[in-house]
Amino acid sequence: MIRKTSFWTLGSIIVACILTIKTSNALPSGGYEIKVKLNGLRDTVCYLGNHFGDKQYVKDTVRVDHDGQAIFKGNEPLPGGIYLVVLPSHTYFEIVVNEQKFSIETDTTDFVQSMKITGSLENKLFNDHQKFIIERTKYSQTLKARMDANKDNKDSTAALKKQIADVDKEVKDYRYKIMNDYPQTFMAKIIKTMSEPDVPESPKDEKGNVIDSTFQFKYYKSHYLENVDFSDDRLLRTPLLQTKIKTYTQQLTVPLPDSIIQSVDTIIEKSRANKEVFKYAVATLANFYETSNIMGYDKVFVHIAEKYYLSNDAYWADSTLKAKIHERVMKIKPNILGEKAYNLVMPDTAFVMHSLQDVKEKFTILAFWDPTCSHCKHEIPLLSAYRDSARQKGISVEVFSVGIESDIELWKKFIRENNLKWINVSDLYNNTNFRNYYDIYSTPVIYLLDDQKRIIAKRLDTEKIRDFISNSMKDKSK
Repeated sequence: MIRKTSFWTLGSIIVACILTIKTSNALPSGGYEIKVKLNGLRDTVCYLGNHFGDKQYVKDTVRVDHDGQAIFKGNEPLPGGIYLVVLPSHTYFEIVVNEQKFSIETDTTDFVQSMKITGSLENKLFNDHQKFIIERTKYSQTLKARMDANKDNKDSTAALKKQIADVDKEVKDYRYKIMNDYPQTFMAKIIKTMSEPDVPESPKDEKGNVIDSTFQFKYYKSHYLENVDFSDDRLLRTPLLQTKIKTYTQQLTVPLPDSIIQSVDTIIEKSRANKEVFKYAVATLANFYETSNIMGYDKVFVHIAEKYYLSNDAYWADSTLKAKIHERVMKIKPNILGEKAYNLVMPDTAFVMHSLQDVKEKFTILAFWDPTCSHCKHEIPLLSAYRDSARQKGISVEVFSVGIESDIELWKKFIRENNLKWINVSDLYNNTNFRNYYDIYSTPVIYLLDDQKRIIAKRLDTEKIRDFISNSMKDKSK
């Protein structure tokens, strides 16, 4: 379904810049004219949209006349890519835009099978490919259904597996033929981008034992991007480039910040082959890791921000955007997982000073809360009950509890009513600048520190704190 997307967070400001991408591929002058005849549709409107990464955007809107004719035209050439003709019912079919003037006739009952193309080799290849893949997919699904029904018959299963493998080979051969026969077309580029590495068998020793059980995975990952032409910005207007980036960083990479950073840098460095692809890669990856809910991924955002934005490598970023990114980095960087927590020295209700670094337990829970916050009213008593229960069981844990309400009487009242026995402190006048060091923009915010006061988890609720400490203790005992 086509959609205009609005997403204005800090991450969205980063991403918004990429929507100004221009094509760098040479295009013919004279604008574009795409004639579409839609049998089964009349006296309405339809839309021309384009893919952009994993989203779609409306490019043009035209009237469909009484005979089902619609003409998309403009004075400037369309940037190459995979576009969509979208009907009012939100159904659509895809076309390849590389040539700028061509005609298509199709039927609303079956866009692909009834399509006729005039004046576009790209779309003839694209439509023939769609028809072939649909037909082979249906046949393969039939074979798989037969295999499931005969799973107890080894001979039958073996024969069906071979037939399925033969179908897969047919598809590969068909695609290779397009690439070989029409190497200069964008369709050949699309197919090449879609292709995946052929992984060889793992090497074996003289006894036939596999030498490295991870060989095939490592081979697949190291060759996964080799068919992606990062110099061709037409791929931005297909779903393919974004899919490759997502698969490489999220499925083929160990989900740990340092490993992800290596993969992110691999993608971005390859994308330098085209300034607009570089712009897209940096902005998209920065937005994803800045807005991710996965704990620890903010370290990846900080890396991208410092290496590409704040180093002035991001040529599209103006001073306002860089200032916002710098401000966000300064709030995240002090509390990245693995970093030593910034020490806080604050008074308790009797104005006796307490230092975070002086807590001697194996686990320190650093909690920021507000007695007027409804979520805090629920979560802080749960945390108190867990702390008391854990200590009774001999678990070495303490809570360094920071009340952020400026009304001292409200703070004290909440402590009394909920019998909070932990270290209760507050910085009524913000002398410690704790909000910046711990990125406090809502409450409650709860960090977990180890015995060296390194941050090992953050933004957790009580249940997750309990699980995290329990799992940490199990891991240490092992």
